[in-house]
Amino acid sequence: MAAVELAETAVEDLHWLIRTHSLPEDTHARVRRVLGQLEQLPRLGPELHGRWAGLRLVLGPWRWMLVVYHHDESNDRCVVVTIQDARPSSAATMGR
Repeated sequence: MAAVELAETAVEDLHWLIRTHSLPEDTHARVRRVLGQLEQLPRLGPELHGRWAGLRLVLGPWRWMLVVYHHDESNDRCVVVTIQDARPSSAATMGR
């Protein structure tokens, strides 16, 4: 089972999304459920390309929420580096 960690930037991103998108009180619990999937399937998300190369993403509890992470196979851990709203053009994408 892979360890899942959140970088400080990912925590800050999530708090910002909660504030700016008026997300419900159970947002943290919903995100934890998504992260639980990574414990079991650390390569669950597709690999990203371009400036996001080396990272993967999974959808958060909402289809617009991207959880971007790095899977370190040698240490069997996933580090969530950012949590983003997928709708802006600056969001992480799978495009090349």
